[in-house]
Amino acid sequence: MLKMREADFEHARREWEFIKEMPADENGMTNPWAGLSEEEFLKDGLTQMMSYAKGENLPEGYVPETFYFLYDDEEIVGHFRIRHYLTEALRKGAGHIGYCIGRKHRGKGYGTAGMNLIIPIASEIIPEEEIWLRVNRDNLPSIRVMLKCGGHIVSEDDEKYYVRIPKTKEVNDE
Repeated sequence: MLKMREADFEHARREWEFIKEMPADENGMTNPWAGLSEEEFLKDGLTQMMSYAKGENLPEGYVPETFYFLYDDEEIVGHFRIRHYLTEALRKGAGHIGYCIGRKHRGKGYGTAGMNLIIPIASEIIPEEEIWLRVNRDNLPSIRVMLKCGGHIVSEDDEKYYVRIPKTKEVNDE
């Protein structure tokens, strides 16, 4: 069964095992915890994730963001983050949601399923009328996910598409 769980210490080992496999930067999704040992992740990485969700210890220019893990039963298959509101830089950049599906889980529908689970959560958190996203033009799987989940492309440049998804309270079962 698929479920979204907020980062926490109860599931820290699984979270670290997933995070350590994520590249430091792939398709615009950054992983500042790449390469951390389990001990470092527990002490610094996970603590940082949890404080960012509360708006604490944020670097200058950052907004609060909550980190979630997509589980299939008890295995983590994806990582999602919701930025709680937009700054001018986020409006022109990354938007509200960033996500990564683990390499061995790609192409199995987890991106769409995860996005359908995270949209209602984001809808409760963010004040904007729509959920803003950005995707590399060459990242066709993510573009398809966003469009399947109700997104529409509002603009583009040489490298990126800028997508909006209407806020919703219900999970889309498609």
